[in-house]
Amino acid sequence: MSDAVSTIRNLGPAMEQAFGKVGITTAQQIRDLGPDEAYAKLIHEGGERPHFIAYYVLVMGLQGRPWNDLQPQEKAELRKRFDAIKARGTDTRIQSELERALDALGLPEPKT
Repeated sequence: MSDAVSTIRNLGPAMEQAFGKVGITTAQQIRDLGPDEAYAKLIHEGGERPHFIAYYVLVMGLQGRPWNDLQPQEKAELRKRFDAIKARGTDTRIQSELERALDALGLPEPKT
């Protein structure tokens, strides 16, 4: 049996429940996805509100480090990654809304 999500350092029952909503039920699944993809699933598929601290807590936990061990230079790099994850979802939501609107109008899908 695989370890629960909450066995990753810094992650507790709330994160375990949030990951469960997107079908991630084991720590190994998070390790396999990596922190960026796992967090992207939380906010883009699970509807979780993006929160920088939750993201870096996940990154630090996967490194086996306490959440408060984040150094200023690391924080700046993680902020860039976090912002990219959020932006990626914005593009996806806009595209999905556009596709729904076009479907409602009955327009054919573009040919590729």
